[in-house]
Amino acid sequence: MANVAVVGAQWGDEGKGKITDLLAERADVVVRYGGGNNAGHTVIHGDRTLKLHLVPSGILYPTTRCFIGNGTVVDPGALLKELHDLAAQGLSLANLFLSELAHVIMPYHKVLDTAEENRRRHKIGTTGRGIGPAYGDKYLRHGFRLLDLKHPADFRDRLTDAVERVNEQLTKIYGLEPVDPRALGDELLAQYEQLKPYLTDTSLLLHEAVKRGDRILFEGAQGALLDIDMGTYPFVTSSYPVAGGAAVGSGVGPRAIDRVLGIAKAYTTRVGGGPFPSELLDETGDRLRNIGQEFGTTTGRPRRCGWFDAVAARLAARINGLDALAITKLDVLDSFAEIPIVTAYRVGDRLISEFPHDLKTLEAAEPVYETLRGWQTPTTGARTWNDLPAAAHAYLTRLSELVGVRISLVSIGSDRNATIQLEDLLAAAR
Repeated sequence: MANVAVVGAQWGDEGKGKITDLLAERADVVVRYGGGNNAGHTVIHGDRTLKLHLVPSGILYPTTRCFIGNGTVVDPGALLKELHDLAAQGLSLANLFLSELAHVIMPYHKVLDTAEENRRRHKIGTTGRGIGPAYGDKYLRHGFRLLDLKHPADFRDRLTDAVERVNEQLTKIYGLEPVDPRALGDELLAQYEQLKPYLTDTSLLLHEAVKRGDRILFEGAQGALLDIDMGTYPFVTSSYPVAGGAAVGSGVGPRAIDRVLGIAKAYTTRVGGGPFPSELLDETGDRLRNIGQEFGTTTGRPRRCGWFDAVAARLAARINGLDALAITKLDVLDSFAEIPIVTAYRVGDRLISEFPHDLKTLEAAEPVYETLRGWQTPTTGARTWNDLPAAAHAYLTRLSELVGVRISLVSIGSDRNATIQLEDLLAAAR
């Protein structure tokens, strides 16, 4: 069987949770490899709706092992609340494993995150969950891994030094109250004791799973256009949501990944600041938002909406090495008489077909559209390709041609069964 990385092929919020949940039923392992509780997945299974933030989507299945990898950043309080909520819904957490190498989002990271966003003239649109400052401390080597809380005396000693530095920032730069290192240490060590049963060397367990031939899903967060290197910097996340991050963030070699599945909506959305060439600032954008219920799982923020951007999707295909695409929310387009697709950008007198990394160029880019006829009939009952109307076939086929990647799944509703599977992605890799 194949190991599959599931990644976002737009600016996040593409429906990765549903697709991962769909595949997880037959997977042995699902591993979340990056990001923190700034991301959210909504999974609808029968009459049960789960709002997941850090726990992998495979948690619905009692025989599927779920890993939170070393590449994530963990807010202990937020994770404990998520675990409590899942247990209250009757879900077993016996097969949940948390990397002891994951870095801790400290309470002061959240304060710094919000304070810095308020201070910026050009807002990034951070969720305020402390993700950026936590990754910043990780790479500055000021951070704390969950493993570091194993030794309370050493942890408190290092925490005193860290808080001294942080308090300089809080009081002198932002005019905020300082942090009490003793109270903070007490809080974090108490949370560590509750998380300790889940902590382990997840890299080793995943290595053993690969050797056994287990079927592994690598679950991405956010999307390729938010990647810290390849995205629309600085309007990006602070981690690597691309497929290459799956190996780094889970502690396995890249050869463990057999296929990469990119998830893209049949249109495009984005939250937060940053350029968005196909954004619709009119009643059509409002219509997409309302039909698609485009509001963030974690924050509830309304998402910016626009037509499918094949230029951005081509970048996602290239930097992820996409083998296949899953197109979600096709049903949102059911009532539109015409459906434009962005095929290129016009910048001044230049026509460009590849996504520019220069923000000035991107901000000046005007989308060039190709318009297809809509199908104007419900698709939510479709369960095979032949159930879809001819105009929907034409639309999906054109998306595939423009992105240069075959379509393997089509989602036409929020329930996991409202999906057309055109191939078995977990079948053995050739």
